[in-house]
Amino acid sequence: MERKEGLPVTSEEAKRAVSALSVMQGCDAGEARAALDAVLTPDAEVWMAHPWNRMDGPGALFGGAVAPLFAAMPDLERRETIRMAGRDAGGAMWVGVCGAYVGTFEAPILGIPPTGRAASMRYHEFIRIEDGRAVEMQALWDIPELMMQAGVWPMVPSLGREWHVPGPMTQDGLTVSGDGARALRIVADMLAHLGKSPEGEAAMRLDAFWHPRCAWYGPSGIGTARGIRGFRRHHQVPFLNGMPDRASGVDGGHLFGEGGYVGYTSFQGMRMTLSGGGWLGLPGAGQPLSMRSLDFWRVEGDLIRENWVLVDLLHVYDQLGVDVFARMREMM
Repeated sequence: MERKEGLPVTSEEAKRAVSALSVMQGCDAGEARAALDAVLTPDAEVWMAHPWNRMDGPGALFGGAVAPLFAAMPDLERRETIRMAGRDAGGAMWVGVCGAYVGTFEAPILGIPPTGRAASMRYHEFIRIEDGRAVEMQALWDIPELMMQAGVWPMVPSLGREWHVPGPMTQDGLTVSGDGARALRIVADMLAHLGKSPEGEAAMRLDAFWHPRCAWYGPSGIGTARGIRGFRRHHQVPFLNGMPDRASGVDGGHLFGEGGYVGYTSFQGMRMTLSGGGWLGLPGAGQPLSMRSLDFWRVEGDLIRENWVLVDLLHVYDQLGVDVFARMREMM
């Protein structure tokens, strides 16, 4: 087959297509803007967490989110802990990057008051590559994590552990390589069995897919769960009790693997109904919801050992008619 010039046919080529973003490990706002222009096409489709939502092109992304973040943290650093790439079921090439934005929180952002101290905000960013450029970006920044560090937490307490989420215990997240078909198959089978939750816990076969010492690193507002028991107690049971019709399949999302890692972005949202109580302390009144979820898994042997998860909780609350930012302002 004749190769189209500039088309990344390998994961390494795709990762090189976004390598300009590495300058954000320590640069100023102007250099960050130049990096975004180098990576994204002028009309790239960009999706961000609520309240930013859609902001197409590098100019809108920079002006709406990146520049305000630099204003809030002038010494901003974009630190990566996982960088992987692969093709989804439709053949699209995606690069997934996981890490944290860190710096000194010196000025407000989105009304969140500065602390004058070191701050950290997790991010998951998935970038679709065509002809050597990024034509789409689906990203979640854990904005509630900054609220928590600023002491203006406006939502219910987390059931899981809130802490600085670590990178892979194997320390190989930035050197991912190799055929990801096996890891992809394990995660896809796990997700298919999660979809059997209405049949009961046995049907999900968690022991067949999750390591006994697995770690589920959820977003701020849910927290980290340790082991299958912790995952069940601190996330899954309240989640399924609240939304028993939640679908676990990958339809409408993008699932891809490289080496022992698997990435998944479902920014347009899984759809469900909040019909039961308990999840996030919210009452179930039949409210329809879509949920933006971006995941990374690390497979060890035949089992999932670590899972990094970001969910756009601000978008969830917004759909339920709760203005989280207004509640935050009442605490200041």
